[in-house]
Amino acid sequence: MQKVMPVLLLLCAVFFGGCTSTRLNVVNAPPVLTQDELLRPYYKVGNIQVRRSRYGSQADLTPADYSWAYDALRAEAQKIGADAVILPEVSVERNTYIFYPVSEMTAKGVAVKFR
Repeated sequence: MQKVMPVLLLLCAVFFGGCTSTRLNVVNAPPVLTQDELLRPYYKVGNIQVRRSRYGSQADLTPADYSWAYDALRAEAQKIGADAVILPEVSVERNTYIFYPVSEMTAKGVAVKFR
């Protein structure tokens, strides 16, 4: 019984502990722009890529998940001093972890600085 109790407590912590989420500070972050919104000359600062895994199928994704992708791109662009993010791409890949479906969300973009 004494050997079973720590294992049971560990399993409870894993299953009931929940997932943590982090809030992104995007108050003053650069915007995500489309090609039509680019009216000024710019130069490329770098390519940005962010990734996130979540349990659940692709059908369980909500607009908030896609909003996270754009906010994460903006936060990364802010870290490198960019003025905007262009050419955003968000893709979702489905995997399976043991019995649970896992969706891997990847967002890419190009960080630019205006001249």
